[in-house]
Amino acid sequence: MMQQTALKYDVQVSEDGHIELPVPFPAGSHLIVFILPADDAFDDLFAASESSLDFWNNAWDDEDWNDA
Repeated sequence: MMQQTALKYDVQVSEDGHIELPVPFPAGSHLIVFILPADDAFDDLFAASESSLDFWNNAWDDEDWNDA
């Protein structure tokens, strides 16, 4: 399985209905793009998912699982 990197951009649609995204991929790369309208509910969900990552970064958990 290939590792996938997710990028998040906060952009505005121009008057002609276009957006511009500067991406760190070479020209000709095949990309899949998901478009979601900005919504406070999504921002709250995203913040909650990031805030809980510290739970897994602790010495006790690492010690227990490394010996499992």
